[in-house]
Amino acid sequence: MNSIRHIFVLIAALSLPLFSTAQGNLPSENVTVLKNFEAKLAEAERVEIQPELPATDTVRLTQVYTLPFKTLSVDYPPPRIRPIAMPRDEVQEGYNGYLKLGVGIPTTFYADASYHLFNDELYDLGLRFLHHSTNNKKVDNQRFMFNQVGVDGNYYFDQGFAVNGRLQYTSDIVHFYGYNFDPDLEGRPIATEDIRQNFSTLDLGVGIFNSARTVADFNYSADADLYFMSDSYGATERGFNLRAKGTKWVNELHSIDIGLRTDFTTYEDTAKQNLNNFYLTPSFTFHGEFLKAKLGGIVASHEDEFFLYPDAQVTANIIGSSLAAFIGAEGNLQKNTFRSLSDYNPFIVSRVELRNTDYLHFYGGVQGNLKVLEYSGQVGYQQADDLAMYLVEDPPENDVRKRFVVLYDSVSIFNIRGSLTARPLKGLEIIGTVNQNFYDPANQEKAWHLPSLTINGSILYKTLEDQLLLKTEIFVENGVPYLNSDGIADNLNGLFDLSLGAEYFFSDNFGAFVQINNLLDNKRRRWDFYPTYGMNVLVGASARF
Repeated sequence: MNSIRHIFVLIAALSLPLFSTAQGNLPSENVTVLKNFEAKLAEAERVEIQPELPATDTVRLTQVYTLPFKTLSVDYPPPRIRPIAMPRDEVQEGYNGYLKLGVGIPTTFYADASYHLFNDELYDLGLRFLHHSTNNKKVDNQRFMFNQVGVDGNYYFDQGFAVNGRLQYTSDIVHFYGYNFDPDLEGRPIATEDIRQNFSTLDLGVGIFNSARTVADFNYSADADLYFMSDSYGATERGFNLRAKGTKWVNELHSIDIGLRTDFTTYEDTAKQNLNNFYLTPSFTFHGEFLKAKLGGIVASHEDEFFLYPDAQVTANIIGSSLAAFIGAEGNLQKNTFRSLSDYNPFIVSRVELRNTDYLHFYGGVQGNLKVLEYSGQVGYQQADDLAMYLVEDPPENDVRKRFVVLYDSVSIFNIRGSLTARPLKGLEIIGTVNQNFYDPANQEKAWHLPSLTINGSILYKTLEDQLLLKTEIFVENGVPYLNSDGIADNLNGLFDLSLGAEYFFSDNFGAFVQINNLLDNKRRRWDFYPTYGMNVLVGASARF
């Protein structure tokens, strides 16, 4: 087969020169072109086509997308916040000393003085003195004299704690001038010494507390108070009160508190009485943006008997700070000592019975701050066992001295109270409070000499760059129930006291004041046989340095 292929290839190769030689014999004449070729297309028949839209697809397709989850790591660098300058409030000049002296009608002398020494890093020391006396010569022995002098101070240590001390002496002199309003004693000569009462009290106290923030955010304090009291008729009382308290802050917002208190009282006249109480007060307070809640309790002990009381309040912000609602429950053993009873009624007998008032109080209300207006309203119910009330001593130990005995009874109390503070203009402040109690004694016919309705109001206005202070005050109280001379329950006259006052500083250090009390000359009897002074005026000068 291969040899045949070789033969054909050889024959083809030998034939190529022959063809090449034959092409050289082509003719070489000239060709003349007479007309250019013109190509034409025949006319085509036009086909008319009418386009039609396809049918609308009404099928709604649902597409499902599957997106795989992926966690992204994003760095948020802390923002650079530039502080904005805020306008500073004007800092008023401080003064170390204060002095106020005045005289008035009826014969009145008034002196109020204080002076403070400061060393912010080491100590502070304060001295004070107060004298107030009045003698209404229109009513025999309608007079009083009150004197008080005291010193207190703190000393701060570098270790973050401080100690304090207190010393105070008080002399409160009153007179039993009620005999002037007893027809049976009319015209009878009365010696001032026979109807004079002087409550003398010496107070001492020491304490320790942390003056700097501790590492564990734990605040502590402990103090001890001691007092000695006597009157003009042989009654004496001494009290010792020891308190310790600790507060642990959680996240700088919430607090865990625990307190311990021992309260000892010894009273002597012709007999000796002791009233000793112990208190344990744990609580937790939660501070949230919209909710504040205090949950705690009080464990009290008296004569080996234990009492448990709630100490709780929950406050919820409904509209920010404009409107908040609160509910709460509280209770305690409240001591009735010779000191506390005579502070409330200076005309009591010297021989009293000391008791604890065991009370339980449930309440609820609303409160808020509307920038220029602060308000609070509350209703509550209280059950008080051994609540103190007062009646004229009958028969009297001394017929000249109109004195009051202390009665105790279990009383149910329904209470409504409200307060309002408005600052509509710069320098203008309007304050009002109202308190209404409805008493229901278990044994007594009335809550003797306890007021049911009390209304207080004041308007304060500072002007002339705070150099001038103008004020108006009003005090309203219902007539308290008492037993009249026939032994029938009645009510004494009520209180309606309107007062005006002004104080003007001529310079930074010196000023003058005037106070007109009881403009309507209301001689209300807060205690049976003891009307008030009526209208009285006090004028004087004041200094600060």
